[in-house]
Amino acid sequence: MRVAARQSRTAGRRDGTARARPPMADNGRVTADSNADRVPADVPADVPADGPSEVPSDAVAPSDGHAERPKGVRDVVVLGSTGSIGTQALDVIRRNPDRFRVVGLAAGGGRVDLLARQALEFRPEVVAVARASAAQDLQLAFYAEAKRHGYASGDYPIPKIVAGPEAVAEVAAWPCDVVLNGVTGALGLSSTLAALDAGRVLALANKESLIIGGPLVVERARPGQIVPVDSEHSALAQCLRGGRAAEVRRLVLTASGGPFRGRSRAELVDVTPEEALNHPTWDMGPVVTINSATLVNKGLEVIEAHLLFDVPMDRIEVMVHPQSVIHSMVEFVDGSTLAQASPPDMRLPIALGLDWPHRVPDAAPAVDWTRAHTWELFPLDDEAFPAVALARRVGEQGGTAPAVYNAANEECVEAFRAGRLPFLGIVDTVARVVEEHDTGGRQAGLTLDDVLAADEWARARARELTAQGG
Repeated sequence: MRVAARQSRTAGRRDGTARARPPMADNGRVTADSNADRVPADVPADVPADGPSEVPSDAVAPSDGHAERPKGVRDVVVLGSTGSIGTQALDVIRRNPDRFRVVGLAAGGGRVDLLARQALEFRPEVVAVARASAAQDLQLAFYAEAKRHGYASGDYPIPKIVAGPEAVAEVAAWPCDVVLNGVTGALGLSSTLAALDAGRVLALANKESLIIGGPLVVERARPGQIVPVDSEHSALAQCLRGGRAAEVRRLVLTASGGPFRGRSRAELVDVTPEEALNHPTWDMGPVVTINSATLVNKGLEVIEAHLLFDVPMDRIEVMVHPQSVIHSMVEFVDGSTLAQASPPDMRLPIALGLDWPHRVPDAAPAVDWTRAHTWELFPLDDEAFPAVALARRVGEQGGTAPAVYNAANEECVEAFRAGRLPFLGIVDTVARVVEEHDTGGRQAGLTLDDVLAADEWARARARELTAQGG
């Protein structure tokens, strides 16, 4: 398994302490052996599990000229800091200054006032905006925010500001302990690759970059370098610690069912964007919320689980769970099933992603065990919601097919929100684009150019079809 399943507190540090190596299976992936990070009782607490470092930690200079960080504090870069995941991550960091410190922020540039407030509060070393024209707006917003807080000129640190299409990826490689990629959509791929190439631990909320990049991402990642932040995959990573990889029979992802759970296909014909954006349990960005309504999001998560945990597609199930308390389950060969349960709150998987494998106290509210609960599980209606079945076929095909699925969907969601495409037309159009896609033998030896070309073609074709009403 490629996901971080076993890392000591020292993993990813730049202060010279030894990196604990995750237990390895024969195929070079991390196993789910729950005994892997146990340290004998007679080993001092300050000695890493794999033995003392060959060089004393205080004899190693911090890399890249970055100041040595305080003991126990993880330096964090937050990509997509003004979005839903980013703002919740900063809330976790705000409440845990003894564990985390922000050294970099990045956003698209559409909310420079919020980005300026974040920069003034968290005082990062660098701030990035993907839209080059927003750089001056950000600087002016930063000065205005400082003045509003009563700072005199020169009384506050000014972060380095980088702007342009490559700016977010530049910050993804900034010296730090963990990069949280909360960018929405395929735009997150370059940042994911940059963080992995720089050797950073990647707390991955941007599932699209893994899905469309596939082997490009997987082959770059060291064992344990990717930590999932999606609530479902975080749950799987936690449950997998309860057994060995060879003991896993299947993974079970849960889906809330979105706002249209229980409706037939005929009852979805006249669905409006306003209805689709009214999610019953989760507070998410608009694209993810509509993806939840179509269940495209769950289709993407099936592919993501396959890539993260190296479990075949036919051993990954989806169950509808309206309460969104059971986030995922793992069934083992002896018939037992482990589930991770908590009230729907993204701050829990975010906190775990930032400090994996350690748990942050009171990251989110727990289940109230003083009252009765009803947790329901239903099979998925593939006729009304065909997105998951389509995603399975795409995932099995591999190559550039997942990039086509994702790109076509992003364009179709935009068309639906703009009133150019009916709700059912989203997945129907995605399916048509996928069927028209010629892989050209690109399943093997996939390159970044292949992925980008497939993404561009799928977007253009989806726009053509949505202009015709699907």
